[in-house]
Amino acid sequence: MPAWVISLFVAAAAVLALVVGFRARLTRSREGKILTFVALFILPIAAAALGFSEQMDRAQSRTFCLSCHVMNDYGRSLYIDDPSYIPARHFQNHLVPRDRACYTCHTDYTMFGTVTAKIKGVRHLLVQYFGTIPKPDQIKLYVPYNNRECLHCHLGQRRFEEASPHHKTQDLLSAVKSGQKSCVSSGCHEFIHDVGSLKDATFWNEPQ
Repeated sequence: MPAWVISLFVAAAAVLALVVGFRARLTRSREGKILTFVALFILPIAAAALGFSEQMDRAQSRTFCLSCHVMNDYGRSLYIDDPSYIPARHFQNHLVPRDRACYTCHTDYTMFGTVTAKIKGVRHLLVQYFGTIPKPDQIKLYVPYNNRECLHCHLGQRRFEEASPHHKTQDLLSAVKSGQKSCVSSGCHEFIHDVGSLKDATFWNEPQ
């Protein structure tokens, strides 16, 4: 939804509210009551709903996720020139949408997750503006990474199902699918963002 459409709703609501405020006698007629209802209830609710939808969509963008300074290194890690770094490999090879790379792999984060996740998201805001912001390499997930975020793309994919590392033991693949074995555990895909080692990393130069 273009921002100008939302602005139009807000402006229309404000203008009609002013009209009703300065010409209160309009509310004496049936038409005036309808106009008042539209000005004070319908248009504000519509503007709020459109604004909420727009901001929820924006919150799924990589630009939004990296707008906090502390997340800059996580954005840089997407350009590490090493295929063993899962986020970098997915981002550079368009295995996830470029503009929604963060959200694609963290669909249960803060406002998009459970009530508990939403509360933690509010805590992040408080820390951002009133607390002590941690260093990038001090940021940790609250709970172990859920294999669901990998499987919603890879489950049933031939390359995933037939990959030899997934069959090192007889029950490894089934353990991954059931969540008993984490995709990011040691010996599997253990190198994720690893922002603490960026100073020693080489980076991919994206073609312009």
